[in-house]
Amino acid sequence: MSRNEADTAGPVVTARALTRCYGDQAAVSDVYLEVAAGTIFGFIGPSGSGKTTTVRLLTGIEGPTSGEVSVFGMPPTSFTARDRARIGYMPQLSGLYPHLSLHENLTFVASLYGVPLRRARRLTKVLDFVELTPHRGKLLRDVSGGMQRRLALATTLLHEPDLIFLDEPTAGIDPMLRRKFWERFTDLKAQGKTVFMTTQYVGESADCDEVGVLVEGRLIARDTPDALRRTAFGGDLVDVVAAEALGDPLVGRIRALRGMLSAQRTRTDGRGLRLVVADADDATAWLQDWFDEHDVPLVSLRHHVPTFDDVFVQLIQETAR
Repeated sequence: MSRNEADTAGPVVTARALTRCYGDQAAVSDVYLEVAAGTIFGFIGPSGSGKTTTVRLLTGIEGPTSGEVSVFGMPPTSFTARDRARIGYMPQLSGLYPHLSLHENLTFVASLYGVPLRRARRLTKVLDFVELTPHRGKLLRDVSGGMQRRLALATTLLHEPDLIFLDEPTAGIDPMLRRKFWERFTDLKAQGKTVFMTTQYVGESADCDEVGVLVEGRLIARDTPDALRRTAFGGDLVDVVAAEALGDPLVGRIRALRGMLSAQRTRTDGRGLRLVVADADDATAWLQDWFDEHDVPLVSLRHHVPTFDDVFVQLIQETAR
């Protein structure tokens, strides 16, 4: 079996009981992880939770204290130069040269990866993508931190790698350019590329195929965004606002309904409920019928989709209990 055939036979990235200690402190502890080819994997967690350390282990920059890492079917610490060229890595801290211009930095990185000498079109393309063409002649030290982050992303994508690790790629980027970056990440996925990214913008996780949540070095959850929402809140959420206050006996009957997982009041005037159900699309129909049959007029009844910020907070709180 060829190396490329092996890549498609299983996950591109695998971690088993991955642990990294510094002295007596475990920065990453017993992490199990799989990332499928052609997907966007989002890695979120509080500052200092071990996200960057995990990325450094997955890229082979550091070796684990215990456990196993496999990338493209082999330990990344044993990569050849050819293997490593299949990976793009954008760290939080730039490794570029402040005394070189933006264009010179790009040219230098292109040379490191063996990008063909006739590469002017590719350099122009990536500079246009990160909107730095007008600044190409400026020294790196003379441009803003946001521009430096944009150039770092350009150098990461320049050699067209198969697997791209991005450590907070949109930090310090304005919302319009952040959306443009995400359009590019989606294009990369469509090309069969794999993107593994950490992010400080928890809401970006909703655009990922799968999300891992890391807290104090431990992976507390890994699933699709929709499944993580259900995990965080115990099911789908339905918000009800009645025309009049809902008495305790009526709320008790609602809680006892088949398919009702929980019901909590949401308004001080007694008119609001947040219901947890197995399937919101199905529940909104039969709930509307139930309220009609019991002569309870409603102002609204709708499926509530929590933001990923809310999901993240809920998961962290559940872990702390």
